[in-house]
Amino acid sequence: MVPVHIVIVGCGRVGSGLGIELVEKGHSVAIIDRNAKAFRRLPTDWPGATIVGSGFDRDDLETARASEATALAAVTSGDNSNILTARIARETYAIPNVVARIYDPRRAQIYLRLGISTVATVSWTIDQVRHRILPNELESEWSDPTGGVSLIERHLPERWAGKRLADLSVPGDVTLASVTRAGVVRLDFADLVGQEGDVLHLMVTDGALARFQERLLGADAATTGAAG
Repeated sequence: MVPVHIVIVGCGRVGSGLGIELVEKGHSVAIIDRNAKAFRRLPTDWPGATIVGSGFDRDDLETARASEATALAAVTSGDNSNILTARIARETYAIPNVVARIYDPRRAQIYLRLGISTVATVSWTIDQVRHRILPNELESEWSDPTGGVSLIERHLPERWAGKRLADLSVPGDVTLASVTRAGVVRLDFADLVGQEGDVLHLMVTDGALARFQERLLGADAATTGAAG
């Protein structure tokens, strides 16, 4: 995979663990936290950047190189801080992959309409955050015991907006299982047209996974996402 720059706001258990994992994969990472002591969770030789400050302070975001980032994860302990940070990331810096931690799941649909992916605390894991800020990684949510079929989650790329989602299925290779739109899971997608923010769950055979990625994202994006 081609290395990218990622900003993490919050250096608690999830933020520090995510940062460590991402730099191990070769990515550039900057972590922002209000408390300098929070960075003690990072190894002494951790190569990323640490900024004492706020995720919604423009100066701190500039120091974290937010203008160069392809992803931002807001993982502090406050819903309001995380959402404000996520909105600035999307609206000011146009960061394409943004995820915010939330404690109140009732807010999830509101944030999804703003184009902000959320993960509720009850299901909060480092893997789920990484999957949302690096959506092009060829990793599955589940595989059958033989490894021949995988369930994958993908955010609908802009190039598929306005197209029939049922056309994503390929007999014998790819089956669209469900579509989540504005926080609501839908199984009635026979005539559903793609919209920005749609989340797809698909069953894909192992041999067709790379071809499907290329078809979904386009040849250039798929090559970038699968590189490494």
